[in-house]
Amino acid sequence: MTLDPLLAQIEPHGEIPPVDRWHPAQRGEMDLTIAADGRWLHEGTAIARPRLVRLLSTILRREADGDYWLVTPAEMQRIRVEDRPFLVVDAEPDADGDWWLATNVGDRVRLDDGCRLTLSETPAGETVPEVPIRFGLAARLGRNVYYRLVEGAETRKGEKGALELGLTSGGVWQPLGRLEADERRDGEGP
Repeated sequence: MTLDPLLAQIEPHGEIPPVDRWHPAQRGEMDLTIAADGRWLHEGTAIARPRLVRLLSTILRREADGDYWLVTPAEMQRIRVEDRPFLVVDAEPDADGDWWLATNVGDRVRLDDGCRLTLSETPAGETVPEVPIRFGLAARLGRNVYYRLVEGAETRKGEKGALELGLTSGGVWQPLGRLEADERRDGEGP
């Protein structure tokens, strides 16, 4: 399937359409993969136009069963996502010390109680933080952003006495990882 019929159904108004309220009966499958490194591949070829990727990202949602769909009022097309559909590519603290994250597709979210970092495994088995974005979709922290957040991180005892690395944003603890005894900074912990 080509992207043209699907794109013709989307109004390029810049806002996120209410795809959570659209439930069209017509369903199909599209040869579109979002790679773990953030590239969008249509029929095996990377989509090189960032505006097209952004547009497609605005009609993406994840169903409760874990499937990812591009959704318009007229149809739904299932696609493949290798890890998380988005990557966090930038992080900036505001004047209050709260962190704002930006994704590779142009979303911007503030870490707070409603938008918290959680730790999960990548397909390669590494534990890396992710953050919810919208409609069941999440963004994985890019390596550069992870290290930027680690620079301002602190440690504290978590569940079962494990030492956690993280930061506070939006008045809430945001975990970046767990430290094993041999990874602890000098002078910290037992």
